[in-house]
Amino acid sequence: MKELSLNILDIVQNSVRANADIIEITIHEQGPLLTLTVKDNGHGMKQDFLAGVLDPFTTTRTTRKVGLGLPLLKMAAEQTGGSLSIVSKHEQEHEDHGTTLCARFYTDNIDCPPLGDIVSTIVLLIQGAPFSPRYIYRHHKDGKESYLDTDDLHEQLGADIPLSEPEVLAFVREYLTDMEGAL
Repeated sequence: MKELSLNILDIVQNSVRANADIIEITIHEQGPLLTLTVKDNGHGMKQDFLAGVLDPFTTTRTTRKVGLGLPLLKMAAEQTGGSLSIVSKHEQEHEDHGTTLCARFYTDNIDCPPLGDIVSTIVLLIQGAPFSPRYIYRHHKDGKESYLDTDDLHEQLGADIPLSEPEVLAFVREYLTDMEGAL
């Protein structure tokens, strides 16, 4: 994928399919190192599946037999001198089940993909989930932070107003655009 925000979209869609009800997306930029972390409390992966998850022919999808998202993200990170790690605990084996993916990129490397339109990615995630997981988004850069927690939105709006309402999404877009612009 040409932008990291599209990788985030792909990873979070996996979390939604894993029935996660809390999904944390964290981007941390310090000097030339960009660390992207997606953590969920979904059903997790068993260790034998986790061992092969970076193989492009390992996928849980039934619509196609190839899963390229994670292998391509790993390759993109490694091309910059970075890395990708995945830790997962399956719900049958652990009470604190879920998956954490961490990708590190060196932004001073010519092969580093751009972050892309992270605001649109977060808005799309809030709009498009078949159910409403709690999204916690953090972006740290140069001692500043952009932050959004959908639980805060629910608290302010009340339970009767879905976050997928156009007015709410417009607010979220404007809010995140301002926050990201201040970084």
